[in-house]
Parts: sequence; C-alpha cells; structure tokens
Amino acid sequence: MKALFVFTPTESKRLIGKGVANMEEVKTALKKANILISHGSTTVYALEEMIGRENLLKLMNPATYMSGIVTRGTLCSTVGSEKPPIVLLKKGAVIPPAPTMYEMLLDFGSDSVVIKGANAVDAEGNASSLVSHPEGGTIGWSLGTTLARGIPLIAPVGLEKMIPSVKAAVALCGQRTFDYTQGKTVGMIPLINAKVVTEITALKILTGVEAYHVASGGVSGGEGSVTLVAEGSKESVNKAIALSESIKGETPWNFRKGICEICVHVSPVQPKDYDSTAYPKFCRFQETKEETLPSYLRNR
Repeated sequence: MKALFVFTPTESKRLIGKGVANMEEVKTALKKANILISHGSTTVYALEEMIGRENLLKLMNPATYMSGIVTRGTLCSTVGSEKPPIVLLKKGAVIPPAPTMYEMLLDFGSDSVVIKGANAVDAEGNASSLVSHPEGGTIGWSLGTTLARGIPLIAPVGLEKMIPSVKAAVALCGQRTFDYTQGKTVGMIPLINAKVVTEITALKILTGVEAYHVASGGVSGGEGSVTLVAEGSKESVNKAIALSESIKGETPWNFRKGICEICVHVSPVQPKDYDSTAYPKFCRFQETKEETLPSYLRNR
C-alpha cells in the first residue's frame, strides 16, 4: 500500500517529537537513567511527548524554550532572562538543572541520552547546528563529553533543513570569518555520531512504513512543507495515515526574537562568571534602539 503525505514545519516538529519519545533508548532512559533536552523549536515537542502537555505548561511557556532562532529573515536569539533553564529528566522526573554543562552531565553514561536539535541535515544523514555563542553554546560544552563517554546523542531535525553537504557547510561557517551577516555571526558544529531523527525516521519508528522525501515547499502557510511518499503493509500505511491526520493543523508556538538594544551572548550552560563583554560585536543590529531598526525587525 502507498500513501502521500504533506507536513508543514510545525506538523513535522510534532511528528518528530513523537518519534523521539518512542525511541527505545529514550524509553529506557526515561525509566532508568537521565535525559537532557536542549533548547529548540523541535526538541520542545519531544519534551512534551515525554512528560505530557499539562506538565510542560506547568514547567514553562513552551514558546520560550529557545536560544538561537531564525526569524524575520535574520539569525537571531531569544532574550536570556525570558527563557527557562535546560530541562533534565532523571528516571522521567524533572530535576533542577545544574549551573554548568559539566555538572549536568556528571551522572550521564551510555544509558542516558542527550537530545539536541539541528539547523541542517544532508542526504548522508549528517546533521549540524549553528552556534552564535563564542564558546559553542550547548553543543560546544557537551559534544566532547557525549563522545568521550558514549552517551547517545539524538538530533531531531525536519527535512525542511535539508542541505547538500553538512561537511561543506561546516567548513564555510565561522563567527569571525564573515564581512557581512544578516543577523548574528555564526559558526557551525557537526553533531558527530548523532542519531538523526527526521520525519522519515519518525514514521518508521511509529508505524513501520518506509518513507521517501519527494518534494519540498509551499505557499500561504505551507512554506517549508515536506512531501513524503510512504510504502508498507496495509496495516502500517493505515497507521501512518491515522497518525498524519491526528497532527494536521498543528499550530506553532509563538517564538519571540531578542531585543537588539540589550542583546548579549547568553547560554543556559555558561559559567556564572562568564564575561559576555569580552568578545567583539556579533551582530550589526546589536545595541540598536528599536526606533532605528529596519522596519522588519521592529515590534518583537
């Protein structure tokens, strides 16, 4: 049996979130070990699928669970004081986060999981994240530990973020290599050894179908959509159809951009004594008053 699906970016995030929550290593970590869920517009859906919407809303406003953000045609970030700390789960229960990534990961081993979203994925299954923090932010402070200990790293990422080559993209980026940027200067860190979860992976985990990415894009609210063809047994395809219909019309969280005039480097895992003024200006709009910003960046 064969079916064709179209997922908007928000529907994809919900689908991928469900897929991540149903991975065997995630289910095991929920019962027996630890899970770190980094800030992100897709990871927050995975978090919701793990702890439930009611618990998520008690914990935070999901629209604030972001750090870096691509919005209004620029690379931007959220306001540090508005975003909640990174969520840590210990045997399924939310626990207070430690102040640094070193302390957060102290008890993590191969039975625990780190979940980090991505900004790019290629056809070879490589994923990478843009980083505006000069120390590499969440992934910069955690990747060495995950690799050294063999901690599973899961990278949920929608196929709207498909690029030709992650390797080439990483080589082209670098915060201090640009002469002009639309928004913040960024580097790119490859999510080495990550288990990448796209819509295709999620459909396989949740329904057993084999899916193929056949088209992308849309208009009038369909921008960034991905079109997939799914094949499998009648039972598995019907299961995929029911799943697809259940997430149709998923509405996005209203993520908000930063305030340019007061924007500074802020990471939820940076040391308490971190001096954000020690680094050069990272955005041409930094310290710009609201009334002098380009019209497309006003009224956050």
